[in-house]
Amino acid sequence: MGEGLGQGYASVSIVGDRLYTTGNFDDGQAVVCFDLKKKKVAWKTILTTQVPEHGYPGSRCTPTIDGRDLYAEMSDGTIARLDRMSGKVYWKKSLMDEYGAAKPQWGFAESPLIDGDRLICGAGSSKALLVCLNKKSGKEIWITPRGDDDLGDKGKDEAGYSSTLVCNAAGKKQYVKLIGRGVIGVDAADGKLLWSYNHVANNTANIPDPIIDGDYIFASTGYGTGAALLHVMDVGGEIKAEEVYFLNANVFQNHHGGMIQVGDYIYAGTKHNQGFPTCVEVKTGEIQWGGDIRPVGNGSAAVTYADGNLIFRYQDGTLALIEANPKEYVLKGTFKPEYQERESWSHPVVLNGKLYLREQDKLMCYDLAP
Repeated sequence: MGEGLGQGYASVSIVGDRLYTTGNFDDGQAVVCFDLKKKKVAWKTILTTQVPEHGYPGSRCTPTIDGRDLYAEMSDGTIARLDRMSGKVYWKKSLMDEYGAAKPQWGFAESPLIDGDRLICGAGSSKALLVCLNKKSGKEIWITPRGDDDLGDKGKDEAGYSSTLVCNAAGKKQYVKLIGRGVIGVDAADGKLLWSYNHVANNTANIPDPIIDGDYIFASTGYGTGAALLHVMDVGGEIKAEEVYFLNANVFQNHHGGMIQVGDYIYAGTKHNQGFPTCVEVKTGEIQWGGDIRPVGNGSAAVTYADGNLIFRYQDGTLALIEANPKEYVLKGTFKPEYQERESWSHPVVLNGKLYLREQDKLMCYDLAP
């Protein structure tokens, strides 16, 4: 077991023998590089002048790796580019100070999107729903102002907790994100707001990343909300998003922990903060199984896919291996890892036959080889 990652709920990014994450320390929130061979911290770079204050204190952002560069968003809205080998900071800026972003109740949580020479992330403010920066210099390329656009009454004017995604629906490259007011689609070329969808938003926290499937987008939130499938279309040169179906919360709602698409089906935990495994067919919204059965473990489940199987990591630390099988629920096994401290919300990571579990300051590694 390794240690020195700081306090937080961020997951980990791995390149070669180096693992990257974010965490809280006495003197602020930092990006941490952990040497997997030596089993110790290689470097730590503090990016905030003090520990960010919000509910469930700790980091959220899993760093984005792009060659030698690392990009991270601190839970106070600080965005930065670092050298991943040394921890040197090239630039950093604040979503709150520069773009009027309101800090979400539980802190900013996004992993910045790197697309070509750009970095894209969400502010969710009237000044900037999305922000696009030159990834090398940090200079602004464009922003998406809310302007007079009516995003709907549900939700809050904030960034939400999901990350931005690249989408090419209806033949138009766009960036899609679940923000505080719901799902939005933004023109990748100039940042113009193309469409928005408010029905899936809630007034507490909008968390899971949407799933993009060609011209369709599946989105869900918890807190008694539900899920929707959107069809993105070109209507006379204007891009629109039309609701195909909406699933009420008693049918499907993903609180947090995320959703995984395998083929024509989505697998996730449903029911608010309960993580009941379920499988839904994307195009029809029909539940194939689940919603009323579950393995041992309590709370919502962070879900990872590997080799035809789903790993559900529950809030109490319990892990369950479930077959990604749309025909039936097949539980292959469960186990409780060696160490569990707080809410085990960090997503499991599988690489080269090993399972990595971040638990606050500690790192656990398990051998998955036959």
